[in-house]
Amino acid sequence: MIADVSRRLRENIQKVIVGKEEVINLALVATLCEGHLLLEDVPGIGKTTLARSLAASLGCSFNRIQFTPDLLPSDVTGLNWFNQKEQCFEFKPGPIISQVVLADEINRATPRTQSALLEAMQERQITIDGVTRALPRPFLVMATQNPVELEGTFPLPEAQIDRFLLRVVIGYPTEAEESAILERFRASDPLPELRQVSTPDEIIAMQDERRRIRVEASVRDYIVAVARATRNHLEIELGASPRATLSLYWASQAWAAIQGRDYVLPDDVKFLAPHVLTHRLMISPQAQLRGRQPAELVADIVAGVPVPVEG
Repeated sequence: MIADVSRRLRENIQKVIVGKEEVINLALVATLCEGHLLLEDVPGIGKTTLARSLAASLGCSFNRIQFTPDLLPSDVTGLNWFNQKEQCFEFKPGPIISQVVLADEINRATPRTQSALLEAMQERQITIDGVTRALPRPFLVMATQNPVELEGTFPLPEAQIDRFLLRVVIGYPTEAEESAILERFRASDPLPELRQVSTPDEIIAMQDERRRIRVEASVRDYIVAVARATRNHLEIELGASPRATLSLYWASQAWAAIQGRDYVLPDDVKFLAPHVLTHRLMISPQAQLRGRQPAELVADIVAGVPVPVEG
């Protein structure tokens, strides 16, 4: 079921997004894991278009929050306001109460406002004035940030960034893809015409099915070994958390299911490790001075941890 629906969703999204099959599959992995996606790239690459195309294809409600320095936590979660006519307080829901939420340029908001997302992303609920409200399912936050511009930005704290299941860099299109983009958008924007090819109930059923994907003990131990190796690396000051280990486990299940398998291979873990772990690591100052990057360190770790072999 997962492979068939994923193929249908991917083909539908590619009516708007040219190429980028791997990026679309990673967005589907986040959806299947009830996780969240951090899209980090320069403006104009298609981050917002991807989020809107995914929401339209899933048939989910969609809200976009433009993060700015003057954005308040109540602008995200909502607030209780006093209705003078009825002489009572009423709850005005914020844009976070949606199934797919695009947090655009999340690093432009203050840490106080960024923290308004913590409870929503982890517990899938919000608490306002002591009242807790559950968020709709499926629930997916897709956040974007520009890695080039640093002026007027606030780096995401570790507690916030650890709640993103995956970090994905979309990258520039190839020459052929860029030419296809010009042709596709020549007459009109195809996004408003994009039709729904799945339902929220179907996605929830797929999320339950993903949990049944088999992970052999040796592969499970391999996932743990990769995560623990980040904590013992001399060039890493802060390694992957147990939440990151769980994220790698869940993402590997989802990736296997999308490929049409009911079991996880070590190759699934090796492919997903950079997307799951890179943004969670804090490298040492000495490593930074040597120009080392988290992606390089994760590649070194994956290459150094013994891969389980059948038999």
